[in-house]
Amino acid sequence: MWEARDKATKVTSSQDPTAWMNYGPVWMMRDYWESLCHRWATEPWQERSQAAKRNRAAHPEKNVHTSRSVFYATHRQKLRDELERAPAFRELFDRTHKRKETDDYVSESARTISTYDRTMADHYAEGTPQPDLDSKA
Repeated sequence: MWEARDKATKVTSSQDPTAWMNYGPVWMMRDYWESLCHRWATEPWQERSQAAKRNRAAHPEKNVHTSRSVFYATHRQKLRDELERAPAFRELFDRTHKRKETDDYVSESARTISTYDRTMADHYAEGTPQPDLDSKA
């Protein structure tokens, strides 16, 4: 989706999402694209977008992962298929935050977050299910 927005921005030479309405991707129905353009133009969306942009610029090391543009849910499903069970937090985190060649974490922040698994193991008795991550957080 980022690529479609970026292309529309370049074609129209405009940051205004309402100017992009005639330049949606060929794979998306026009009314869906127009609906997205209207949503992206709303003040709450623009505020969140600007806040996210500032955060990414201020903390570039926090936005490093190895999953590229693949959704976390897609990685979870692929790992579920490989393991034939639901992946643990640590397994999914490692898949998306470790370099394949060296098995090192991609950032100091990722290394720190990886301690979550140990903390959860200490907090929950063996065999007790740990809570799933909040997908909205």
